[in-house]
Amino acid sequence: MLMRMVAVLASSIALCAQTSAPPRPDAPGAPAAPASTSANSNVLDTPALEAYFRHLLMWPPSVEVTISNPEAAPMPGYYKVKVRGSLGGKSQEENFIVSSDSQTVIRGEVYDAKKNPFQSTIDILKIDDQPFLGIPGAPVTVVEFGDFQCPYCKQEAATVRTQLMQAFPGDVQLFYMDYPLASIHPYARSAAVLGRCIYSQNNGSFWAYHDWIFEHQDEITPENLREKTLDFAKTDKNLSPGTLTACAVSQQAGSEVDRSVALGEKLGINATPTLFVNGRRMVGTVSLEDLKMVVEHEIAYVKAAKKAADCCSVQLSLPGMAPTGAKAPPK
Repeated sequence: MLMRMVAVLASSIALCAQTSAPPRPDAPGAPAAPASTSANSNVLDTPALEAYFRHLLMWPPSVEVTISNPEAAPMPGYYKVKVRGSLGGKSQEENFIVSSDSQTVIRGEVYDAKKNPFQSTIDILKIDDQPFLGIPGAPVTVVEFGDFQCPYCKQEAATVRTQLMQAFPGDVQLFYMDYPLASIHPYARSAAVLGRCIYSQNNGSFWAYHDWIFEHQDEITPENLREKTLDFAKTDKNLSPGTLTACAVSQQAGSEVDRSVALGEKLGINATPTLFVNGRRMVGTVSLEDLKMVVEHEIAYVKAAKKAADCCSVQLSLPGMAPTGAKAPPK
């Protein structure tokens, strides 16, 4: 079971990708001189670090390197930075921990064992006012970043939206976040805007639209999207086609899609579908069996954490103090 869990969480399956690793030479060679460095504070020796990262990651001079402004790491004396390599509209980003003297570099993530290992992701995921299914307060929250034109999102939709929710009634709440890959899917953003307009009228109607647009994905084009969506809206008694038309040309729905995309970018998403199960990232199409395994693991974790928090509470009866829940004695 442990090896299976590792395989599930470490593997990348089929996905719609917007970005990928830049080309790399066959051999690393000598470190290249820095070509470009982001505006950064003087906390770290960024030119030396850029040369080091180029050598480590085998990025040639043609790759533009950007090092983010340093942020405090969990341990004192270290900083977190994101290093991005870009070439021809494609990019790759990695996280590093760097000592304040720029002499020690740690690749990957550093965790605070006193916190949930995915707490930093959970803190970023703002799921307020997003389409949802399930009961608020469920022990497991699944957040899906999807693209209505992505074929792999269509494949994953039935698994997440129907089968997973049926397998865990009351235990899972699902949220949908827009992440249209406009550079490769010409109608994806317009479809996301229309989805937001439909959600603003009725949450249940959004999920009907979600199912409908994936079902008709191959028939839809940038030219016929709005007409077909209006025809769909006429079949739903909870929707007003006139309101939908007005919303589609307003700025509000578009800004909501942009907010979702910006949040996804902050999380480093570069492919759809991307799922977060209680903050745990899962990229690509994931089987129902594997999703169930992760959800069951999270349910057990939440129950154990709750039990640990409640296990040691005691009621102390102190002189002159009424027990909890008791009424004060009459004066």
